[in-house]
Amino acid sequence: MIDRDGDLAASAIVPPAKINQMASAQAHHDGPFERPFDRDHLRRMTLGNLALEREVLSMFLAQAGRLVDTLATEPADASALAHTLKGSARAIGAFGVADGAVTLEAALQKGEGSDEALAALRDAVADARAAIEAILENSQ
Repeated sequence: MIDRDGDLAASAIVPPAKINQMASAQAHHDGPFERPFDRDHLRRMTLGNLALEREVLSMFLAQAGRLVDTLATEPADASALAHTLKGSARAIGAFGVADGAVTLEAALQKGEGSDEALAALRDAVADARAAIEAILENSQ
């Protein structure tokens, strides 16, 4: 489902009933994620539908880029935007982006300097973008 802002929501990928069943395989990993993107996770979440996988990846690329650019302007709702990006990233398996969004969200909520966290998030998004673009290019 796409929310009112045109962003990817976790329920766009699988029905809500399946989300609860798959939650343990999803987001709560220990420590930093070593790859920018977990394609196996996405395949589980899209139930192996390659067309849906491509659509979701394309939507995520657009959303992640837009959100990081918006976060750089330090909007009043920056914490909520970081939270949105965290959820979208976890839903598709971009756990490095999700980790970066968690760090930024925490810094913003504590009122700490967020420049370093935003730079790390931007790097994580760039890494995920490269991995996702390679997947999209190779799956045509």
